[in-house]
Parts: sequence; structure tokens; C-alpha cells
Amino acid sequence: MIEVKNLSRSFGPIVAADNVSFNVEKGDVLGFLGPNGAGKTTVMRMLACFIRPDSGTASVCGYDILKNPVEVRRSVGYLAENSPAYGEMTVGGFLNFICDARRINGRVRKQTLDRIVPMCSIESVYHQTIETLSKGYKRRVGLAQALIHDPDVLILDEPTDGLDPNQKHEVRGLINKMAKDKCIVVSTHILEEVEAVCSRTIIISKGRVLVDSTPGRLKEKHHCSLDEVFRKITKGT
Repeated sequence: MIEVKNLSRSFGPIVAADNVSFNVEKGDVLGFLGPNGAGKTTVMRMLACFIRPDSGTASVCGYDILKNPVEVRRSVGYLAENSPAYGEMTVGGFLNFICDARRINGRVRKQTLDRIVPMCSIESVYHQTIETLSKGYKRRVGLAQALIHDPDVLILDEPTDGLDPNQKHEVRGLINKMAKDKCIVVSTHILEEVEAVCSRTIIISKGRVLVDSTPGRLKEKHHCSLDEVFRKITKGT
């Protein structure tokens, strides 16, 4: 459902993505790992059509990110790194705004909100303004907007950032529940999360893919924990 072909992107002298290629299929949960500044967010933004590559391309659900960006955006649920939202809006107002943008109307809108609000455990803050929410609740609202149109592809940048242990457990359970019907890419620095939800692992550093394997195979190959595998592969790159 995602096919990445030689994606490259630079910001001035900084090469954020260097000839990146990989595929993700339906039923895959890909853990997209790397140190800070490795290029993970840049690649995810290109897949979600927020920025254009300098060269290469990718397709999402058969749609090219350069030729068919509107169709790609319709197919993708994207949780950005900082959960951008309008702080003066209430949670309910923001989600209704997202429904407007996604053209979810009438009875379908009510059904959608009735599904997504309890799914993301935001009933108690539904009438609060977003600027008054904790970081964890803001993250849950961001997740709700990514899921609201029931997309085939999810691109989640640090989905459990700011959540408490119970909330993290809930989100991981939600990802596992959705995994069989969707194609999911998860960027995270929490390696226990990778072992809990990811069927595949890509490690990237300085814009280049270093490893494409599974958490289990990586631990077996290197005879150590995933944390130690990560340090071995990325140290000195």
C-alpha cells in the first residue's frame, strides 16, 4: 500500500532523506526508527504530501505523491510530530472542522464522532478548548483527527508522546487492533513500543536506510536487546 522509490530531500546543506526506498503492505506495522535528525519526520511528511521530494517519488494506495496528492491525502491518516491544532477551538469544534475538511456530513458524521471520541478516550474533554488540554490529551485529539475518516494508511509520528503509561497501553492496543486491516507506519523512540506493536523495523540515520528487518530477527542476529541493536547500528553513523 506504500511504495517508496529513491526519495531524497535536502534543506540547504543538510541531507534529510538520501535515496530512501522501502515498501509497506496491508497488515504491516512498520516501526520507523532513527536518532534525532535522522530524517524520519521528513520522509513521513513527504508520504503525507506535506512537503515535496527533491527527487524520487512514492505511491500510497496506488496514488503517486507527486501526480495525485489529493488522492493520497484522502487515503492517509497523518498524526504529525507536534499534533498541530487550533487552540481556541473546543475538541468537538475541531473534530467537526476535520469532518468538514474530509466531507463527512449528516448521519455519517454523527456515526463517525460516536465511534472516534470513545475510541480515543476524549469524551471528558470534548467541550474544552484545545489550548487548555494536557499534552497527553492534545495527542489523543491529534490521533482522533488522523483516524476520523477510517483511512487505509496511517502515518503516526510519535503517537504516544506525552501519554501516561495507561494511555500508552491503550494506544498500543488500538494500533494492534487496527493492524490487520490497515498499513501503519509508526515513528517512535520508545523501543519497547516497537516490540509491542511493530511487525517490521526500519532504522534510518543521516537520511539513509541502514536496516529493514523485524524486531525479532534483529535481536536474534545481534544477540542483544533492541535498544542495544539500535545503538550498535546507529552509533558512529
